[in-house]
Amino acid sequence: MRVGVCLVAALLATTAHAQTPRTGYHRAPDAIAKALETPLTPAVAVSPDHRTLAILGRESLPSIANLSKPILRLAGYRIDPATNGQAEVRVQWLNALSFKEVSSGRTVTVKLPAAMRFAAPDWSPDGRRLAFYTQDSDGLSLWVAERDGSARAIARGLNGTFGTPFVWTPDSQALIAYTVVANRGAAPVADATPTGPIVQETSGRRSAARTYEDLLGDAHDEALFDYYFTGQLVRIDLNGTANPIGRPGLITDFSVSPDGRYLLTERLKRPYSYLLPARFFPTEIAVSTIDGQPVKTLVDRPLADDLPVDFDATVKGPREAEWRADAPATLVWAEALDGGNPRVKIAYHDRLMMQAAPFAAEPVELAKTPARYATTWWGDDGFALVVDREWRSRTEHRLAVAPGRPGEARTVLTRNYQDQYGDPGRPMLEENDAGKPVMRFTPGHDGVYVTGEGATKAGAFPFLASLPVKGGEQKQLWSAKAPYYESVVALLDEKSGRILTRRESAKQPPNYMIRGIKGGSAKPITSFADPAPVFAGVTQRTITYNRADGLPLSGSLYLPAGYDAKRDGPLPTLLWAYPAEYTDAKVAGQTVDQGNRFVRPRGISHLFLLTQGYAVLDDPAMPIIGEGGAEANDSYVKQLQDDAQAAVDAVVKLGVADRSRMAVGGHSYGAFMTANLLAHTDLFRAGIARSGAYNRTLTPFGFQAEQRTYWQATDTYTKMSPFTYADRIKAPILLIHGGADDNSGTFPIQSERMYAALKGNGATVRYVVLPNEPHGYRALESTEETLWQMTDWLDRYVKPKQPAPAQ
Repeated sequence: MRVGVCLVAALLATTAHAQTPRTGYHRAPDAIAKALETPLTPAVAVSPDHRTLAILGRESLPSIANLSKPILRLAGYRIDPATNGQAEVRVQWLNALSFKEVSSGRTVTVKLPAAMRFAAPDWSPDGRRLAFYTQDSDGLSLWVAERDGSARAIARGLNGTFGTPFVWTPDSQALIAYTVVANRGAAPVADATPTGPIVQETSGRRSAARTYEDLLGDAHDEALFDYYFTGQLVRIDLNGTANPIGRPGLITDFSVSPDGRYLLTERLKRPYSYLLPARFFPTEIAVSTIDGQPVKTLVDRPLADDLPVDFDATVKGPREAEWRADAPATLVWAEALDGGNPRVKIAYHDRLMMQAAPFAAEPVELAKTPARYATTWWGDDGFALVVDREWRSRTEHRLAVAPGRPGEARTVLTRNYQDQYGDPGRPMLEENDAGKPVMRFTPGHDGVYVTGEGATKAGAFPFLASLPVKGGEQKQLWSAKAPYYESVVALLDEKSGRILTRRESAKQPPNYMIRGIKGGSAKPITSFADPAPVFAGVTQRTITYNRADGLPLSGSLYLPAGYDAKRDGPLPTLLWAYPAEYTDAKVAGQTVDQGNRFVRPRGISHLFLLTQGYAVLDDPAMPIIGEGGAEANDSYVKQLQDDAQAAVDAVVKLGVADRSRMAVGGHSYGAFMTANLLAHTDLFRAGIARSGAYNRTLTPFGFQAEQRTYWQATDTYTKMSPFTYADRIKAPILLIHGGADDNSGTFPIQSERMYAALKGNGATVRYVVLPNEPHGYRALESTEETLWQMTDWLDRYVKPKQPAPAQ
């Protein structure tokens, strides 16, 4: 018997009276339910030496009972107090493991206990072993699997509250693990009788914050946070010998220097905040010896509650500290040159600093960046690439630097990072002997290998290229060819030009291949089958059309298996979309044909409606463009209307869609879009809005791509909010929301208040709350309920043909 109760509030157009909500979960239509029961295609992890593939069985949807286990929501995290790990919704659990030799194809199944669940598989730097952590009834354990198929636990009591609780040492002989503090006692118990009020106060200093979920709320929450998240770093040898490292603390991140001599840690400190998640708490970034002796404190920064309201705002002082991947023990970090405020008018906003062990000499400046620092791709003393990004202009810079000669930087490119056609790809990163990611140099050391999507109007055709170290155009070495989408996973042999790829097509599921760069046949290494053959007959095509202002748009049109337009005529059609903001109309209008991708829906995918007789226009472009300094959202409604009108006209013109039987839907910002389209157009007979936010006054310090506050753009916030126009929504609308939504800004109260507004104005609306579900629904019961609700709603309000008008 399934566990849980689904609360459904409904006003049905077929009756003048509200019906009693049904309790209990629905089963999805049979074809959908059977597809959901099909095992997922395994995941694959390639060993650093490229000799072995770890084949990882993935769990399907968890039960609602599993999802409903008690959790704690603290400082932006959700944890399972029984295991001291992250909550069910935050982990992709695995349930099977085997090793496959790339050269011979020989497969060895790893012997694991029945019903074992594990996560975060990680190869040792030498590629001989795979580490992972397992979930026990009362905690997390650290396991190591050998390539011969044996596996063993080497430690218990891991602390997984902050994420993956272990890393390999560079010599592959041990792991550094974050563990529960020994003898910590019982968890704090809340006193039901308050000792006083909860008081928050400010003294006039600006301290704006976006709307966050799962924050600390009182002293008891603080005590729970300290109890569960405090941990002890321990060195664990492969034989299970454990030695503590340093003092316990709230250690959010830790990494070992490439030479294995030092440890870099980030620790949280008090005072905490009730308005911000843990990543804004006071933070100490420090270096110690590998056995825990303090060496250097890089920064001890206060609570970051004074950041400007800007997506590129950042903290003052050192941040994003890491080890230089290609050096024995060199610390690297970024610092803001604009005080953390990207709107300060200066030539360079960040600088990247370096300091080598023993950290006694003054740090040196590696490079200054025009925008906010993003990452560095390390190579050697002579070549590395520093990347920055600016959100406001969607601009990316790539700078070539020579770490051995700090201070010299050459701009390799400046681009709009939303530009798919102009994307040059990124360097191929491979783990070095220390297990750190570095760029792969070409023979002669005169270039680095680059891989990319190869997006064109005709489709995406991934490529392998070489980028000259000294400058100049990169040279393409290999590219996927139609009808395949084939991406490069690893370069196996430079002399013979053998590469490992992952290949798929519209009809062939993804599998791994060995092929030559210069041509020849591809040798399959894996043979994963179609996980949902019921979709094998579904057809997909990328359609292109123009908006009223001439902007080219596109979408992926899916038609049910066996559909014949001449025989069957136009179908009821669902447009499922998600708006995107752009600063350049040319980029917004780019089309990439998706015809060489293998598509099989999973989870709560709207594509399951193809089994119920609907056509689906998936991801039709809904660009919202702001050019020349204009704010995109100031014309949001008008652009959204034009986007939707163009999409509807296009599918109707093709003869596959019935203009009188169109529906619109979306999730999150797509739900916001859906409500707006029902309020401002009469294009659709019904709508489906999942986990949306509808009243922007409840997200007053920015949302989605909007950086202005409500008080800076009151008119825009008001006009963008479909809540403002709830009285105009006449088409039936289905609202679905996870009862434990964990996404910033989409609190369940958004749907609750929208439902009340619609109900009060006489709309036809059903409001479904999925208990214990986060922003994206996970449980099998919730998934089937969602798909049943979507099917029922469209069958009720969209599928029936309207009677012909009276003559």
